[in-house]
Amino acid sequence: MQNHCAVPNCTTGKSDPQPLFRFPQDPERSKKWVEKCQREELTDKSPDQLYRYYRLCGKHFESSLIDREAQSAVLKDDAIPTIFDVPSQPKIGQGKRSNVTTKDDETASKGRKKMKKSPAEAAKEDDQTLPEKDENKEYLKSLFEVLVLLGEQSIPPTGPGDNKQESVGSSNFQALLEYRMNCGDEALKKRYDESKECCSSAQLNQLIEVCEKYIHSKLVEEVKQNAFFSLLTDDLVQMSGEWYLPVFLRYVDQTNCQQERFAGFLSFEGDGDVLAEKLVSELTDKWGLDMEQCRGQAHSCSGAHLSKKQKFAAKLMEKYPMAVLTLRSTCALNVSLANGMALSGVQLVMSTLKKIDSFFSQSPLLQLELEHAIAIFYPDKEEKAKELKEICKTRWTGRNDAFEVAMEMLEALLLCVDSVHDNEDMRWSDQVTHDALEISKGLADFEFVMALMVLKNTLALTRAFGNNVQGKATDAHFAASSVKAVLHSLKEVSDNIDVYHEFWNDEAVNLAAAMEIPVKVPRSFLRKHQLESAAVRPDSYYKEHLSVPVVNHIVKELNDLFCEDHLKALRCLSLVPAVIEQHKSTEPEEECVQVFKNDIPNAGTLSAELHCWWVKWSKKGKGETLPSSLHEALQLADVKFFPNMLAVLRLIGILPTLALEDSGNVAFKRFHMYMENTPDKFKSKSLALLNINYDVGFDLDAVVELYMKTYPEKGEVS
Repeated sequence: MQNHCAVPNCTTGKSDPQPLFRFPQDPERSKKWVEKCQREELTDKSPDQLYRYYRLCGKHFESSLIDREAQSAVLKDDAIPTIFDVPSQPKIGQGKRSNVTTKDDETASKGRKKMKKSPAEAAKEDDQTLPEKDENKEYLKSLFEVLVLLGEQSIPPTGPGDNKQESVGSSNFQALLEYRMNCGDEALKKRYDESKECCSSAQLNQLIEVCEKYIHSKLVEEVKQNAFFSLLTDDLVQMSGEWYLPVFLRYVDQTNCQQERFAGFLSFEGDGDVLAEKLVSELTDKWGLDMEQCRGQAHSCSGAHLSKKQKFAAKLMEKYPMAVLTLRSTCALNVSLANGMALSGVQLVMSTLKKIDSFFSQSPLLQLELEHAIAIFYPDKEEKAKELKEICKTRWTGRNDAFEVAMEMLEALLLCVDSVHDNEDMRWSDQVTHDALEISKGLADFEFVMALMVLKNTLALTRAFGNNVQGKATDAHFAASSVKAVLHSLKEVSDNIDVYHEFWNDEAVNLAAAMEIPVKVPRSFLRKHQLESAAVRPDSYYKEHLSVPVVNHIVKELNDLFCEDHLKALRCLSLVPAVIEQHKSTEPEEECVQVFKNDIPNAGTLSAELHCWWVKWSKKGKGETLPSSLHEALQLADVKFFPNMLAVLRLIGILPTLALEDSGNVAFKRFHMYMENTPDKFKSKSLALLNINYDVGFDLDAVVELYMKTYPEKGEVS
């Protein structure tokens, strides 16, 4: 998508900022817009291409055609641009001037040659007659075109890592360059004839760096155009021996669609406040994000890096109080709560569940082996066995009820992996049997059994709440009012932890006996404190080091993730028409909407507008189906007549807690596909950014200009 006006010589965005409007999808209107633009190269593009990638700014439309009262300027459906101050150009479709010159033409031409040129005209003509500069730009465009193609397909240009300094040699990048030369790319061929090399490895690194800078600039510009956003992070990833933090940005675009973009990686090397300060500084100084516009933050995290992420989140809240900490919708609440516990037993459970997910997803035969084991343990409960077989075909380890499912399948899982490891019929490879053994060791550890038991029982209290808050608008609205009841239940468990722990311990001991697992304290604890196993009672150890801290952690996390401002924002889902219809006897709470009073167009008219909005949707017509999701509410044609309501709906739309439509969640899926499908030695933070954002709309001319600016001397390697 181009973030500038398509009209030649238009100064919008420099001294006269204006709203940008997409080309219409209607072929007839699109054709009229192209004719008015007087850009011949646009005539070959389809209405769909024009709609996706090109814009006209507001200065080319009469003011009566633009509604500027809404949150973002809206163009009338039949608007045609009529205001242009560019020099007259040949009309679109008009034939080029004939190459045949008459005597009069020649005489006029000679006369023009004798005319004295001004210095400015002479300089301009000199620039236009610099074949070397033009050739170099064409050469760079060829390089960038090949690099973008490789990035789109997730094909590494050379070898592993971002900083590989080996010769490009017979790499994928070199192979495609040679192919282009063979197909007639004169710029590449000339460069190769002169230096016997199209591109050095050092220059390739420069090209990759410039692509990264270009994508960052495009994404930040897109976010700025749409005002408010939320910042989200995922689990740390390791590339080229260093740890990086993946960052996503969520916003609502100018068409009122929720979007999430992968913004890149932040280096996560360091500790404490210094690291937190460095991360915040990189977001603002290097990436150019205006964090004053950030209205939410959410972080997926495992226990090992929990404290670092917490300091980062706290630093953001300290500097930007409006960046409210929330839950991230891509991770189930219960899984998120468990991941954040830096307890050895809990981390053993989480790592083992990850191994189970990876193990059984690699082969349908392994899946069948597990189903066979389930049938053995549920011979008289066909319905239960059928239910578990269906569940185990899904990515159940990421669900809110993962710990209940794991407990029900525990014995079947252990039987299955032990059978695979024994490999009596030689059906499995050495790698599969090795993986089965690793899972078996985890399942047959009493610390795993006890931790799973505690997680199952405590997180059962938050399961329904988690499903609701990450569900439909009506469910999330209800969840915002039920969190206090959940916290009350957890407090009751905390106040009576002795009784609850005794019950959980007895359950775990009985299950361990049935599975022939010895009940003991972890050896790591005994070694660390130089104690004999008889000196520590297992039930006392697990109460102090598991049950108590698990309950306390869940209470603290729920209070942190669902602060009052976050809950008020969630209760603003009462503006969704289907929720209004469900609670039509009660108007939406103005107190909740007031949380956005500083971010709406006209706080003075909020009460009246809120009442009119409620009246409009509380009177459901016969057979009328009201919008039931936030996305549908944002796409309502009438929403532009309620500017405050539109502003609030857009602000709710960036909440990280709420699940996105599939179309808005593409970046997250692409990111995980890249991380799962790219071998570790070929992973690159720069190429990942390029691969995930391949639809950013590369303007090769602009990329070349950025390269020339970053590396002067006509783009030569410095």
